Amino acid sequence: MAKIIISCAVTGAIHTPSMSDHLPITPQQIAEQAIAAAEAGAAILHLHARNPEDGSPTPDPAVFMQFLPTIKQSTDAVINITTGGGLGMTLDERLAAPLLAKPEMCSLNMGSMNFNIAPSAARVKTWKHAWEKPYLENTTNYIFRNTFQDIEQVVERLGKAHGTRFEFECYDVGHLYNLAHMLDRGVVEGPLFVQTIFGILGGIGAEPRNLMFMKETAERLFGDQYVWSVLAAGRHQMPFTTMAGMLGGNVRVGLEDSLWLGKGVAAKSNAEQVAKIRRILEELSLEIATPAEARAMLALKGGDLVGF
Repeated sequence: MAKIIISCAVTGAIHTPSMSDHLPITPQQIAEQAIAAAEAGAAILHLHARNPEDGSPTPDPAVFMQFLPTIKQSTDAVINITTGGGLGMTLDERLAAPLLAKPEMCSLNMGSMNFNIAPSAARVKTWKHAWEKPYLENTTNYIFRNTFQDIEQVVERLGKAHGTRFEFECYDVGHLYNLAHMLDRGVVEGPLFVQTIFGILGGIGAEPRNLMFMKETAERLFGDQYVWSVLAAGRHQMPFTTMAGMLGGNVRVGLEDSLWLGKGVAAKSNAEQVAKIRRILEELSLEIATPAEARAMLALKGGDLVGF
């Protein structure tokens, strides 16, 4: 079996500061947690930025540039910048930092969808900031826009212009067909890094049969032109990434996807989650890919060709 790439999504734009005291907010915190995650075994670091004053998601390239160079100087891990941004951001806002940074890799969501994270608000008793509760509750009426035109724009402006490759985020089976459509038309080319996502309300549910169905569909659509990875939200994170590893897939963990290390145990850092999934996979006699091996598997341009 091929070595397994561990990705770590360090902070995201879903969880809010009131949900966990361990969620990295400031550029220094994001850099420190990203570097520690790489040292624990993450070959890819998936990064969002937050307003250091209140923890709200921000697309501001100036904030990204407060932590990107530090991470690059401290680790060889692949830096993967979001193009999904945060709720309500325009496509131009979502692309501002990636277009400046010209990273090796960016995330790219493969379809518009209802994206409901409102139920998580009911579990918070005390709020640190006024923006958090409405940010979460308003997702009952929110559509995360990723039209075919949007997807092609991202590929054209970022991929073809700067050599950035993509983590294609597929929240449902239809997203796999959207990606296949783009592959058939020559908009994208292999190897495709296909991130199948489970457990987000509005996307496919976190059931083992769904993991198998998504894998079988991807194999049918992409054959040997794709590299498969799995992430799952919340309590499903470790079981689903373990299943993925056993099936020859790659894995993503991190505080963007789950705030937990185990049942009733909050994760104190991203590195804790990386270390746990690495231990599980190595106990199963599976090998973990280095950043250099991940670059070769995904045909990345190399860290010397980025803009930071």
